Amino acid sequence: MRRKERACRECGRIQDGDTCVQCGAPTSANWLGYIRILDPDKSEIAGKLGIPTKGKFALRIK
Repeated sequence: MRRKERACRECGRIQDGDTCVQCGAPTSANWLGYIRILDPDKSEIAGKLGIPTKGKFALRIK
C-alpha cells in the first residue's frame, strides 16, 4: 500500500514523510490542488507564490 503524499505546512512542498526535506517543518496529509514548478527562475507563477525551487507544491494546506 502506498503512503499518501503530504504537504509541508510552511513551504507547501509535497513529499512523503512527516518532516519537510526542504525546510524541516511538519507536514500535513490534508491538502488540495498542486502545482509543479520545473524552472522557478523563469516561472511567473513561482515568483508570485514565492517558490524558489523546482518541485511539486500544494496550493492549499488544511
